[in-house]
Amino acid sequence: MKKRALRIAASPWLYLAPALTLLSVFLLYPVTNTIYLSFFDRSSTTFVGIDNYVYLASHPETIIVLRNNLMWLVLFTGTTVTLGLLLAVLTNQVRYEAAAKAIVFVPMAVSFTAAAVIWRFMYIYQPVEFAQTGVVNALLGLVGLDPVAWITNKSVNNLALIASGVWMWTGFALVVISAGLKGIPTEVIEAARVDGASETQIFWYVLLPMLRSVVLVVAVTLVINSLKVFDLVYVMTFGNYDTDVLANRMFKEMFTFGNFGRASAVAVVLLLAIVPLMLLNIRRFRREQ
Repeated sequence: MKKRALRIAASPWLYLAPALTLLSVFLLYPVTNTIYLSFFDRSSTTFVGIDNYVYLASHPETIIVLRNNLMWLVLFTGTTVTLGLLLAVLTNQVRYEAAAKAIVFVPMAVSFTAAAVIWRFMYIYQPVEFAQTGVVNALLGLVGLDPVAWITNKSVNNLALIASGVWMWTGFALVVISAGLKGIPTEVIEAARVDGASETQIFWYVLLPMLRSVVLVVAVTLVINSLKVFDLVYVMTFGNYDTDVLANRMFKEMFTFGNFGRASAVAVVLLLAIVPLMLLNIRRFRREQ
């Protein structure tokens, strides 16, 4: 009986063993090793304690990195969610809904690197006396405005990069929120109209409260992506002109400067910023189930 009970107790773990092994080798070990290396110097030989974290919290360059990530978090997430929500509601009212959504979703089919190259060409700047070959500056010229150095001008370059990210991810927000919108019973909306509610009131007091959980999931997903954004920044500016972000800084510290301690510290900071958001998403999924 004891052997049978032991076999029954051990059988689930035998099925889980391959997955647990893979998780340990490719997830648990890299995370623990990165945390360990973050307390050592550039060559991972001398223990330096929290010096790497103090550097991240006090050095002017890393302060700019944190500021840029905060800009991405607020502007990228807020703009993308707002556009996705508005487009989901508006396209729900048109005859060619599928075509309209497909057009907005197309950028999601483009790789991040390709999108960065596309927008780098669109932001090309030429002095005023030359013809503008970049689409954005050419359009500015049509309305009588001077061209802008979108990539190198520190007052607008982060906004330009965020705009390219919004262009890519609005389709994602649109599709997910549209799915939530389709799940709202039409009887509820019709009842609000019968009671005399305007379309604006229906949006604010009926649709938005019922879409709250969907919008929150989209927002958390976009916040996670804004914290670990890398491809767009790497290809368009390589973090130059005060556009660096955490993920790109981690790459620079490791492969450009050869400082494994600081690179590991940046990775840990990024992990600590993302994990709570992932746990929040998981908690919401469990609550809804």
